[in-house]
Amino acid sequence: MTKVLVAEKIGQSGISLLQEHFDVDVETGLSREELAERIGGYEGILIRSATKLDAELLSHAGALRAVGRAGVGVDNVDVGEATKRGIVVANAPESNVVTAAEHTMALLLSLARNVPQAHASLVAGRWDRSKYSGTELYEKTLGILGFGRIGQLVAGRARGFGMRVVAYDPYVSADRYRELGAERAETPDEVYAEADFLTIHLPKTPETEGWLNAEVFARCKDGVRVLNVARGPLVVDEDLQAALDSGKVGGAALDVFRSEPVTEHPLFGYPNVIVTPHLGASTAEATDRAGYQAAEQVVAALTGGVVTSAVNVPAVAPEDFEVLGPFLPLCRSLGRIATELAVAGGGSVDEIQIDLLGRLAERDTRLLAIEVLIGALRGRTEEDVNAVNAPAMAEERGISVVEAKHTTARDYTDLVRVSVSSGADSLRVAGTLIGRQNRPHLLEAWGQRFDIQLEEHVTLFRYRDLPGMLGRVGTAFGAAGVNIISAAVGRLPEGAESAEGLAAMAITTSEPVPQDVIDGITRSEEFVLGVSVAL
Repeated sequence: MTKVLVAEKIGQSGISLLQEHFDVDVETGLSREELAERIGGYEGILIRSATKLDAELLSHAGALRAVGRAGVGVDNVDVGEATKRGIVVANAPESNVVTAAEHTMALLLSLARNVPQAHASLVAGRWDRSKYSGTELYEKTLGILGFGRIGQLVAGRARGFGMRVVAYDPYVSADRYRELGAERAETPDEVYAEADFLTIHLPKTPETEGWLNAEVFARCKDGVRVLNVARGPLVVDEDLQAALDSGKVGGAALDVFRSEPVTEHPLFGYPNVIVTPHLGASTAEATDRAGYQAAEQVVAALTGGVVTSAVNVPAVAPEDFEVLGPFLPLCRSLGRIATELAVAGGGSVDEIQIDLLGRLAERDTRLLAIEVLIGALRGRTEEDVNAVNAPAMAEERGISVVEAKHTTARDYTDLVRVSVSSGADSLRVAGTLIGRQNRPHLLEAWGQRFDIQLEEHVTLFRYRDLPGMLGRVGTAFGAAGVNIISAAVGRLPEGAESAEGLAAMAITTSEPVPQDVIDGITRSEEFVLGVSVAL
């Protein structure tokens, strides 16, 4: 009988599910050495966060076919090594979303009605009824930064209290906002200007770290109350402290911190600050749900079922992968570039269309469409986007995905086009691979054709088609110490006319271009838009 090891404590419901199908050993106290000695006898294993399934440990797991992680992340599993060994790795990405949303609401209510402060005062022997008079949530505006799974659940619960909800997340379709009764903000500034309460539900990325800072607080309404149940580094602690001291921020509720665990913090003594020790995912139900969902995935993997939350790349025929494999990075880059340009132009992401032209169209192209979605969504969602969950994450954000195939392509043997639609507006980019080393090239953006080899950092400008514009950009980059690898300017297809006489320029650099450099260029005469993308 198939043997499965439960190496860390999970809920009984998960263990019972496994026992219905397999011979299950529950051994939660194994040392690394003991696990290395025994793991070879199991085809499945369930873990949480303490067990580190690295390459060395997996080398002992000759029979292992499935890893279930009872939680959201899989940082403690060498997914690449597991994939090489044919081991399915699955997590439980939805196990804590309800819990996190409910904790946000708990802090929101506590912040509005001063519940922790009043409790502490009363048990200390004081009847401070007038001191802790609060404010109603009814008809107040809740600003939500990040409108993924948790943000949407918070919105629904806040609407139940009669709150007006204004949210910012361009990677969610306009239809989805309407379904949830939330107002879609075109920019974060619109949220800051309206919010009485401001809650942030963004992933931690280089772009989002320090999102709530002094500049943001200055744009908010006086007395705004701030909540963070997402990631500690999203808030600049010193700036929040200064805003609390000045009265610009009227209160804060924090469940997460820059470094954890933490028992000493400058804000812990503030009378208008509520803190909890990272309890957003800490409920008995969430713990039980994580174990059960991870067990479901292991059962599916070992019995031939559908593993819905696997983080490994879905399998395709070797002969298809031989052709498609080199195009995966290109598709991810085009997805990233297309959505960044669409959002920078003020649009949302309502639909993504992937057109595959040439010999690609004769293959099983699921992986290519998935890579486009990964490029479009990575770093924009609460959980990591991978090759398995990308389509589901697009669906839950109301993003339609359309794939079209054409067996012939003009000018190139193969061509990939990605179009992002926002209402009636659509933006398209196109690319291909060139040379024996299959180097990715960007061929089109904003209706302009050019040819530039993609590097890690690419910056695109839209500008009035006048002489000297490329030189102005080069001078600004040089003054900032940014080294240009290559540059290309757009040309229109024969017989076409540029909208408003605008041209396009693409530049690759050996390092990121500082945002203030981009802003300085786009503020100057004749430049309309500039976007820097890290691929």
